[in-house]
Amino acid sequence: MMQRGELPPPPGTPPTEIRKKKKGIKKLFVRLKRSGSTQIASDDEEAPMGFQRGGRLRATAGARLGWSRDIKSNGDIDMPFAKWDTDQVAAWLHELGLSQYVSMCRVSVKNGATLLEASPQTLYSELGVKNPLHRKKLLLALQAISKNEKDKMGELDYTWVTRWLDDIGLPQYKDSFHEARVDGRMLNFLTVDDLLSLKVTSALHHISIMRGIQCLRLNHFNPNCLRRRPTDEVWPIMMEPYESGAEVMLWSNHRVMEWLRSVDLAEYAPNLRGSGVHGALMVLEPRFLADTLAALLCIPPTKTLLRRHLNTHFVSLVTSECQAEKREIERLPTFVPLNSLAKIKPKKRAFTRKKRGGEDEDYLCPFDTPLPSSMKLDGVINGASTTNKVPSYLTEVRSTDMVHKQRDEINQHNQTRNGNAHGGATPIDNFGAFSQEINSLTSMLSRENFKSDEGTNV
Repeated sequence: MMQRGELPPPPGTPPTEIRKKKKGIKKLFVRLKRSGSTQIASDDEEAPMGFQRGGRLRATAGARLGWSRDIKSNGDIDMPFAKWDTDQVAAWLHELGLSQYVSMCRVSVKNGATLLEASPQTLYSELGVKNPLHRKKLLLALQAISKNEKDKMGELDYTWVTRWLDDIGLPQYKDSFHEARVDGRMLNFLTVDDLLSLKVTSALHHISIMRGIQCLRLNHFNPNCLRRRPTDEVWPIMMEPYESGAEVMLWSNHRVMEWLRSVDLAEYAPNLRGSGVHGALMVLEPRFLADTLAALLCIPPTKTLLRRHLNTHFVSLVTSECQAEKREIERLPTFVPLNSLAKIKPKKRAFTRKKRGGEDEDYLCPFDTPLPSSMKLDGVINGASTTNKVPSYLTEVRSTDMVHKQRDEINQHNQTRNGNAHGGATPIDNFGAFSQEINSLTSMLSRENFKSDEGTNV
């Protein structure tokens, strides 16, 4: 029997072929009816929470579509961390940026107390946290939660740190810092070994990150403390610009490039990209001199007038008192100038591990790092900040797998300076006066040449 809309078979077709054709069309309609991927769910139906055999979702789509459904925010949780269940702990790991360990957390962690009691070896074996920097991040966060501490550095996540690397002029390390999930708390407790594991081997870049961390500590880890353009600066009342290095200390790498353009060195300003030069490095580092900046700007040593011009503006920027301290350290016999080509190599692991003398011996930026005596900041006494105390964190949290003893060359310089200090007038004023005389002489010669040209034209 023919159905409506069906064409009659051609004359001479055997009846068996007609039955086969009908069966093939019927099979096609049956397959479409049984297929679950072509059905469209209505709004009233409730979607299944996971993959079910014969359900509407495919097995390959369950892992992708079910992620945001399983993770819940912990913003409104008031109970202690030890009483959190597995789902809440997994959501907390996701907020930290350690979402790759959520699946193992659901298997191994029963509640928050289990994670608080976990040792570094437990995190490695049961949670599978094989990255030492991820273990350090997790241990620091757990220590802060166990002590119920609310610090500003904990509010700076790893995405903010990548922007901070742009501000200090080291964007080439953004990928490695992002993979390690380095946040503000890890910056505060960063070690030399950590930087080496992050593929930062340049000695100048180590010092740049160190002074950037020191600047963050002095400003209580304010996320908006750095100045990126001149309009962001707020000078104190009745205070001339550049009278104190406190404001210059907050300059970002881009702001230093803007300053170079303002002093007629625009052609050399792009050379600072990726150099790690920022305001805190220029002001707080005693070994950073005008010659160091000239070398980073690729100004040839033969251009002596241009280097003197840069030296004059550099002294007016960092203040003459700060420059005098830099010159005193430069006269020391143990002075080692900064070099952009110097590398830091990891020390070999010893068979017997000796006891460490100080609590903060391995930190990249020790908590008692001195400030220049010319810097006058609130909360700072004798060059050391009174607001940053060394916390009693575990020893294995402070550093990663390698053993490295931090050498504080600045403290050695200060001790030698206190023992062998000698007086004498600094030639900074003479340099400034000499540079002004050269500028006036150059302008006079240009005027005379212009008048002689006018006379010849007439």
